[in-house]
Amino acid sequence: MNCPSFWRRLSLAAIVAFTGFLSVAATAGAAIRYDVSLTPPEQHVFHVSMQIPDVKDEVTVQMAAWNALYQIRDFSAHLQRVEAFAGAEALPVEKLDKQTWRVRGTGTISVRYATFWDEGGPFATQLNADHAFINPAMILMYVPDRRTEAVQLDMADVPLEWQADGASLQILEQMGRARNFEFEAANYDELADAPIEAGRFERFDVPGLDPPVRAVIHGDDWRKKRVEDDLRRICAYEVKLMEGAPYPHYTFFVHFGKAATGAGGGMEHANSTAISVRSDEDFDNVAAHEFFHLWNVKRIHPVTLDPIDYTQEQYTRALWFAEGVTNAYASYTLVRTGLWSKAQFYEDLGEQISELEGRAANRWQSAEQSSLDAWLEKYPLYNRSQNSVSYYTKGQILGALLDILIRDRTRNEKSLDDVLRSMNLEYGAKNRAYRDSLDVRLTAEKIAGGSFEEFFQKYVAGTEPLPYRQVFGLAGLELKPVERRHPAIGFSAGRDQNGSLVVRSVDPNGVADQAGVRVDDVITSWNGAEPPRSLEHWLFSQKKGNAVKLGIRREYRNIGVELRLGEDVDTFYRLAEQPYASEQAVHIREGLLRGVTQPVTASIH
Repeated sequence: MNCPSFWRRLSLAAIVAFTGFLSVAATAGAAIRYDVSLTPPEQHVFHVSMQIPDVKDEVTVQMAAWNALYQIRDFSAHLQRVEAFAGAEALPVEKLDKQTWRVRGTGTISVRYATFWDEGGPFATQLNADHAFINPAMILMYVPDRRTEAVQLDMADVPLEWQADGASLQILEQMGRARNFEFEAANYDELADAPIEAGRFERFDVPGLDPPVRAVIHGDDWRKKRVEDDLRRICAYEVKLMEGAPYPHYTFFVHFGKAATGAGGGMEHANSTAISVRSDEDFDNVAAHEFFHLWNVKRIHPVTLDPIDYTQEQYTRALWFAEGVTNAYASYTLVRTGLWSKAQFYEDLGEQISELEGRAANRWQSAEQSSLDAWLEKYPLYNRSQNSVSYYTKGQILGALLDILIRDRTRNEKSLDDVLRSMNLEYGAKNRAYRDSLDVRLTAEKIAGGSFEEFFQKYVAGTEPLPYRQVFGLAGLELKPVERRHPAIGFSAGRDQNGSLVVRSVDPNGVADQAGVRVDDVITSWNGAEPPRSLEHWLFSQKKGNAVKLGIRREYRNIGVELRLGEDVDTFYRLAEQPYASEQAVHIREGLLRGVTQPVTASIH
């Protein structure tokens, strides 16, 4: 899904407070104010002035080190020249570390800087001649000990032909020679959790939904009728599943087609999501995942991410649940609303199992450890099969297995749906954080009426082989392995900044390793000609045993290497319905597919 993410703590009272902010601000005193200029947008530079009232002697400001992804990305690296003023008087600015500055002065202090951003995708910020997409924490400093104070943002000099939308933020539009848009929030964290889109876009309300849901769409290669239908079904089902909407209104910011630059996927926020996909064919799965984050991660959040710390890594063992089980509910939503057939549902789950079982690291990295190591995902080496598994993938599978076990133990009277609803009432509605995997297990045990300690020890905290045959059999399903053989060259390679093909990894004891190919070798020739543009496409036309002659530059030497293609055997998995499943198993299977909990004694129509 490529939905690497994080939550923002937001109480139900705070959500309601968005729309009534002006009256609250009047009694709370002056707000911290940001003035952001977009002119000229083609230079990709935001000019920011931060007005901080009521300063006594000095104030410290910071720029976040991370946001939107579990990666330290040091947004201060984008900054240009930090200055400070009291009125017209320049004030001394002392940089304390890579993201912190101290300003000495009294009264209202203005901190001014410019920040360059031209990165597409929902996890970044972009300003160009076509639009601006802003994740506020990436461009706006904050006062560490005043994050709870009210904030205002005035986005100035917006081109006349552009619109702007800030999701759940209070918006005040002003007309003039160029347009200004004012955004207000109860505190910095709420502002940071509300992306802003400005540019030429289409905006519409999704029909048939209350509270309202709107779409703000920038780009091409999408069909309004399809997007409307997808969103209507997804939102209506998930709100019904979780027994009510936790928002006054919700916004989908979507970049389609040529506008979907940078990393694809989606990023959840308290009352909105940002999604970037090439076409509407890829939209429904991402939308279902991101919308379910309204509950799982935004309201139901682990204590290890509470409160948010913008300055450093926040380690948690709960992403298998926060992200992986959300993946499971995306697939549940699609099959239960008819956007997927049950064959597509089985195919998707089989693909997740194939991906997990095909990774060597599955033998030693648990779901909890994968969650803990999320901060390593920015390193290509970590993402190799032998180094890691995905908490998205393993969590989705664990969610399905746990769902079946709960249904089996309760004769299909309870399910994982009840676990999510119970956690929403106990933690989300009360603005309490849960204790990583522990409270997930305890809630599941309360719903099912029995212990899941062994399941969590073996498969969530541990790395024992998952009990596919046993558990899927309880739902009248069986997992069938399918072997596929293909030629193997024994190494992976990629282009460097100069366009040269460089060996990135070599399979231990593979044909390339035995022939003497080494990491960082530069391949200068391939069977006497230029190296292929796509190694995968080239291998597709080859056979085991074919000879390959490589010209290699290693340090300051040119050498020749000859090898013969080997063969890899990949195992893929398919889920199929058992033809002679028991009555209870059929009920459980139908419960998964339809989202129902009917006891075995009842018939399914």
